[in-house]
Amino acid sequence: MTKPQLLIDTDPGVDDALAVLMAHAHADVHGLTIAAGNVGLGHTVRNARTLVDLVGQPTPVFPGCPTPLVRMPEEDAVHVHGADGLGDVGFAEPSAQAADEHAVQAILRLTREQPDLTLVALGPLTNLALAVRLDPSLPQRVKRLVIMGGAVTGLGNTGKIPAEFNIGFDPEAAHVVFEAFPMFDLVDWEVVLRHAFDDAEFNVWLTAGDQRATFFEQVFGTARAFNLKRGRRGVIAADALAMAVAIDASIVTRMEERHVAVELDGRLTRGATVVDWSGRLGQRANARIVMEVDQARFGAMVRRALGA
Repeated sequence: MTKPQLLIDTDPGVDDALAVLMAHAHADVHGLTIAAGNVGLGHTVRNARTLVDLVGQPTPVFPGCPTPLVRMPEEDAVHVHGADGLGDVGFAEPSAQAADEHAVQAILRLTREQPDLTLVALGPLTNLALAVRLDPSLPQRVKRLVIMGGAVTGLGNTGKIPAEFNIGFDPEAAHVVFEAFPMFDLVDWEVVLRHAFDDAEFNVWLTAGDQRATFFEQVFGTARAFNLKRGRRGVIAADALAMAVAIDASIVTRMEERHVAVELDGRLTRGATVVDWSGRLGQRANARIVMEVDQARFGAMVRRALGA
């Protein structure tokens, strides 16, 4: 079976780390384009380099945008991922080096060179928005776009109650991308919560795994403690779920095609993903909203990524 061909835009990040491990276990990864988000760009680029060292593959790392398009972010995710984005473990300086090419230019070049790429967006959409503004033909060159972001009924995870972090960090970028791409797969925060892993079962995978499991157990402590404090049960693996959908679309057992837009102005709702569930606006559907996946197959993909 031919491996999926992936280009990953990400802001590593603990759950991004698991997703990147999954991608290298199941697909060919043509690059990691990096944005600020969970933590600042200096940390996210270094974390990507650390992951490249871990997987032992020469995946290029392209530094991208250090800030959102318009407004400075109101919050980051240091309290979830640690000050360095990988649980403040204190890993040594990675040997993998970042490329000189900017992430936006890399997205445009790689999608021209590799016409069957699936683009997987795991963080704020700043790099992708700039890329599509520079080259409006980009959406026609991408085989699929899979986005981890949004909260389709308003159960967000930011200070703006309905907003999810990735979209809320740079709403203008999300607006640009949602308007530019005729169709994309959306893996939102709410479906992630419905597909958390049992804690005890996940611990067994970590114990049975190889050096990748050891690494993930080290970095996951801060996020795990935060989720427990917030009353979130199970192992919540947001970017890993989006990656599973990107690797194998057949894992989706239920989806809804709807028009999704991004709120840019609301005092309490900026960054919210607004879904036209009943077709009242008369606009074309632009998103395949993932509602359910095969949990056993999702788990098997994660286990393989951990070497378990």
